[in-house]
Amino acid sequence: MLILKGQQALINAGINALEITSNTPGFEQEIAKARTAYKNTLIGAGTIINTTLAQQAIDAGAQFIVTPNTNKSVVELAHQHGLPVLMGALTPTDVANAIEYNADIIKVFPAGSMGVGYFKALTGPFSEAELMPVGGVNLDNLSQWFEAGACGAAVSSDFCKVVNNEQERSKLTRLVKSYISKLP
Repeated sequence: MLILKGQQALINAGINALEITSNTPGFEQEIAKARTAYKNTLIGAGTIINTTLAQQAIDAGAQFIVTPNTNKSVVELAHQHGLPVLMGALTPTDVANAIEYNADIIKVFPAGSMGVGYFKALTGPFSEAELMPVGGVNLDNLSQWFEAGACGAAVSSDFCKVVNNEQERSKLTRLVKSYISKLP
């Protein structure tokens, strides 16, 4: 979840995609506001666990859908609207199902709980899949996830900051730039 006051700092620092989770109060309005405010940034909806939430996100203008779970109906609905889906999966069965359901990217979640070794083990049998760790990704281990075969990584806790003053904005900007400097 991204707090609106910090979104501009994230974008100014080089972030070009923001996810607004469905458990954010008024998430549909927040998506619409972000789409208006940040025209050159991809604005997506996260924590989309079913088609009801997916439709609300689509109606609000989400440009991509992120799920914590493996749900074929969500992928079908999103793809009908031309939206990519980052589908949550943890087990090999979940990953295989997400591939079968045509998920665009498979969000291994919660990746940090299982560790980089587990993630790397998934890349063996699923070497053709676009796997992305979510949960537990931080500045200290970002490079390890990419070395293990990640196609991308999602960062949440470090970036979910309310920015109340220039000092906090500057600190968040430096943190984002530190992450970006570690990208392959």
